Amino acid sequence: MIKIIRELLPKSRMQHKQSVANWMEAVQIASAPLLDEGFIEEEYINAMIESVNTNGPYIVLKDYFALPHAQAGKGVQKKGMSLLTLEQPVDLKGNPIKNFLVLAAIDSNSHLEALSDLSNLLMNDDIYEVFIAGDISKIDTILESMVD
Repeated sequence: MIKIIRELLPKSRMQHKQSVANWMEAVQIASAPLLDEGFIEEEYINAMIESVNTNGPYIVLKDYFALPHAQAGKGVQKKGMSLLTLEQPVDLKGNPIKNFLVLAAIDSNSHLEALSDLSNLLMNDDIYEVFIAGDISKIDTILESMVD
């Protein structure tokens, strides 16, 4: 059912922190696994932050949940996702956020199935609550159980 998200978001790219100073730091921390593994370059992280500063909080998908991303392909080597969950929400231009799910897209189409899967996940209130609670093991278990 959600095989694409499972492929793009392994447990090794999920992090949990108590708090961060601001949403920009959250985007940087959330992006670090993708940067470390060569999926993205530093310019992509800067572009995500600049895009929110220019266009507003369009990355907020639902209460407490943001999907940082920038122009597809620019500073992206491979498509992938990484997740940062926070105990304490951080303000993102008037929106309290506890989950930052970074999307690295190599083109304008290849990530659409993952976005569809994500939308389906977030519409399930029980699953959404697990994401917001921030327990990486439970999130990973949910993603693993929904592959078939």
